[in-house]
Amino acid sequence: MRSYLDFEKPVAELEAKVEELRAMGEAVSVGDEISRLEVKASQALKTLYADLTPWQKTQVARHPHRPHCGDYIAALITEFIPFAGDRKFGDDAAIVGGFGRFRGESICVIGHEKGFDTESRIKHNFGMARPEGYRKAVRLMELADRFGIPVLMLVDTAGAYPGIGAEERGQAEAIARSTDACLALGVPNLAIILGEGGSGGAIAIASANRVMMLEHSIYSVISPEGAASILWRDTAKAQDAATNMKITAQDMVRFGVIDAIIPEPTGGAHRDPKAAIDAAGEAIARALDELRPLDREAVRKQRRDKFLAIGRVAARG
Repeated sequence: MRSYLDFEKPVAELEAKVEELRAMGEAVSVGDEISRLEVKASQALKTLYADLTPWQKTQVARHPHRPHCGDYIAALITEFIPFAGDRKFGDDAAIVGGFGRFRGESICVIGHEKGFDTESRIKHNFGMARPEGYRKAVRLMELADRFGIPVLMLVDTAGAYPGIGAEERGQAEAIARSTDACLALGVPNLAIILGEGGSGGAIAIASANRVMMLEHSIYSVISPEGAASILWRDTAKAQDAATNMKITAQDMVRFGVIDAIIPEPTGGAHRDPKAAIDAAGEAIARALDELRPLDREAVRKQRRDKFLAIGRVAARG
């Protein structure tokens, strides 16, 4: 059963009418009316998604049916072998990772997994990683670097887990070391923001040669609700915060924070997960083709120069 967001109410009403008419189809000839309403619903959806506000994009990025890390791995990676544990404390299911093949070539995949129902969301801690998750990521990156295997990062998290246990086990240090491991890789690494890219929890595995975002994903130092609670002491102002923080993929590419936007099907990735995953696969293939000819030092230099250039303002003469 399709789940609609608040702002999708006009589309929901039209599609509900279509379903009602289909249910009556055997008794009454309603084919023409169904076709008319389907066209109207499709046009309404297209118009709606052509001009989403930052807050609406935030809602789309968090949609419960949006494809997650596991869906991308299942569709794009063959012979995938998951790895568990950081060899220091334990395993963290919020970050999944392992090795497999992308279009016949070896690849290391590391990503946040949010889960898709209550049980799996609790298991994966809603994609909010603890220190052992980031240390597992570092372990995988070091293995990939040793064997010359490119790394694909799939980012989808509201942020790193802020619990007492995580802080006691060195959350900030683990995030810093994971970020450093990304920047030190001598093999190409790619990062895709699938839904939410939240704070250090995202950047810890998103410091890559190529950083891409799905069209309706978001990337920010803090959630709109968190920013609203700090700035106005009122989470109801999250919409204002989302607008002022410039968190959309379109903002990020304009500021030079990311390299490319991956288009989503009309209505968001949750309406046609296969199309969204296929588009991501094409973007991954193009990026790997561009980076493959570079040697280890050139890979590091390209990544370093890319991040040092963010925020620079050209001198005016």
